[in-house]
This record gives sequence, structure tokens and C-alpha cells, in this order.
Amino acid sequence: MTPKQLAFQTAATGIIQKMALRNIEGHFFEDSASCVNAITQMMEEGAVISWGGSESIKECGLMDAVRTGGYTLVDRLSAKTPEESRELYAKSVLSDYYLMSANAVTYDGELINIDGNGNRVACLIHGPKNVILVVGMNKIVADVESGYKRVRNSASPANAQRLGRNTPCFHTGRCGNCLADDCMCNHIVVTRRSGVPGRIKVFFVAEELGY
Repeated sequence: MTPKQLAFQTAATGIIQKMALRNIEGHFFEDSASCVNAITQMMEEGAVISWGGSESIKECGLMDAVRTGGYTLVDRLSAKTPEESRELYAKSVLSDYYLMSANAVTYDGELINIDGNGNRVACLIHGPKNVILVVGMNKIVADVESGYKRVRNSASPANAQRLGRNTPCFHTGRCGNCLADDCMCNHIVVTRRSGVPGRIKVFFVAEELGY
């Protein structure tokens, strides 16, 4: 590993130890390929898989692997009507594996997520048997407050550009603490502990992934 990757490994080791105290399972990988391989080996053939909006799981190659694997997929983007969207969400809640990322992770092992519709954080909190998060080391922060700032002033402006949202962060590149119709920061969730040991699994990758 490079010196940078070794530093990432050292940081991740400490975070994973803290996560264990919170009933959250943690793993570290040098690169996306080894991470994706470990995840697909974990998920049994025929398992029902759903996911939340995440650039990280696309960039690391996990979505390509899932789509070509022998799994049963619940793709919320395939819905053509509000009724179909609601039905697919219900199936997501009952999935075997829910794939997502975190907006930020603290050195103390807390997960920070900000969501627009709330479907992603809802499944993180309750429902799917297993929740798998792929997290690039660019998302590690000192504490919860730093996590809020990172999401609002780094992740949200980039997502606003990607999604074409009419929000202050789209126009200025930083958070305006808005209440706009297109606001993506409606729900702020800090996961400090998993009530079900090992249900939440965080896969750290020594790369920059997502926003």
C-alpha cells in the first residue's frame, strides 16, 4: 500500500473498533475491486437487493456487479407511477440487503446522513435484514458537527448540480440553510448505534468515492 493508503488503514482500524462498540460491523479495503468482491461473496444467490441514491456504490462498481449477478433486484427508478414507486419502496423495506453510502462517518464511529425524501435513511434505520454502506475515506470527519458541515457545503452542492435542483447551494456552491421546494436536506439522521448487532455493515475503501 502507498503511505496514503496506510494512513487510511490506520484511521479505519480505529473507527472500526469504535463501531464494534456500537453494534456496527466495519471492514477496510485497499481498493474498490476487493471491496466489491467481498460484498458480492457475502450476498447469497437469489437474495433480494435494493439501494438508495448513492454515487459511491456506482463509482466503486458495486451496482454493475449486482446487476449482472444472480440476485433479485428492487429498482425504485423503474417505477412509472407514484403507485408503483410506493410498491417498490415497500419491497425495499423487506429486502435482504440494502445498499447505500454514508454522507459522513466520524472517527468515533457515528454515521451521518442527510436525505431529501427520507427513503434512504428510513431503510438504514429499520426494515432490510442487512444494510451495506460503501464509504470512501474522503467522508471521514472529526465529529458530528463537522459531518453536518461537510454534507451541507460539499456533498449537497455537488448533488444539486447532478440532480438539477433549484436550491441556494446549486447557485452559490455552499449551503444556504434553505427551505426551498427542491431542498435535499429535509431529514438529518445520526446513527450512533445499531439496535441489531451486525445489521449495519460499513465497507471502507482507501479511495475517494461519491460526494
